[in-house]
Amino acid sequence: MGLVESMSGKLCSHSDMYFFRKNGKVFSGKICYPSTKEPSANQLAAQTKFATARANAKTALADPQQKAAYEAAFKLQKKYYSLYGYVFAQEYAKLND
Repeated sequence: MGLVESMSGKLCSHSDMYFFRKNGKVFSGKICYPSTKEPSANQLAAQTKFATARANAKTALADPQQKAAYEAAFKLQKKYYSLYGYVFAQEYAKLND
């Protein structure tokens, strides 16, 4: 398979690669065993920020007016491949202000 032949890099011995196709593009990732240590304060803050952005994105998409505004902006850009991904990125950016 041409995709696999062109890959390079090192995987840990207990990881699992996955591939999926969406909108004509191929995406890949790896699943690795999670850490067993207690999360640090910075990691907890990042998890909270991520969860807040996710909740805000779901709320925005449930509101017809906000969803329409986001859909219009989504159609004008080329970076994000899904409306949810675009909305999540916008809501996450708001938390960094």
